[in-house]
Amino acid sequence: MQAGRGFRLSPQRLLLTGWPWMLLALLLLAVRLSKGAGLSDLYALASRPFWPGTAQAEWLRAAQRLDQQSRLQSLEADNQRLRRLLGLQQAAGPLLAAPVIARPASGWWQQLLLGKGAWQGVSSGAVVTAPGGLLGRVVTVTPSTATVQLLTDPGSRVGVWVARTGEHGLLLGTGTARPVLRLLDRDARVRPGDLVTTSPASTLVPPNLTV
Repeated sequence: MQAGRGFRLSPQRLLLTGWPWMLLALLLLAVRLSKGAGLSDLYALASRPFWPGTAQAEWLRAAQRLDQQSRLQSLEADNQRLRRLLGLQQAAGPLLAAPVIARPASGWWQQLLLGKGAWQGVSSGAVVTAPGGLLGRVVTVTPSTATVQLLTDPGSRVGVWVARTGEHGLLLGTGTARPVLRLLDRDARVRPGDLVTTSPASTLVPPNLTV
């Protein structure tokens, strides 16, 4: 019987099949000698071919910046709305929510009727506000309803001032959607977008309500 032949790897094949184990041994040795300090660098070097290119990385950074800016703007807008609501509550005192139940077709910009009255604590002269600011004042009250004279009513006169310049004036109703601002100083300069609020000197309505 013929003896079986021995199986022997050539040096070239041994090098090809054994290099992964050699690399693993060198890696473990390097980690042990450096106590893990160089592992992150080695990982970064090994994963570098899978990183996005310069252009892709810039796009990702730009998208992240835009997302952050959008979130900041949204938060700032929410904060401003909350500040306005808080300012209204502080200026006007305790608030009572009331539904609008009627609005005359012939006096659309003059009056509206609320679904709460004396039984709910509403009194004549009470200030009526909305999230945007001052709407008007209560002029008549029944046990369950209240009639509001709007700022746009031709008979409405409210003392106001321009927050940016401190110029005082009157907001006059015209019976339309656009009341008129008449400043006491004829030479006063106002700009589109200037904030107009009720005057601190007003005795009819609380001060600093947006109109």
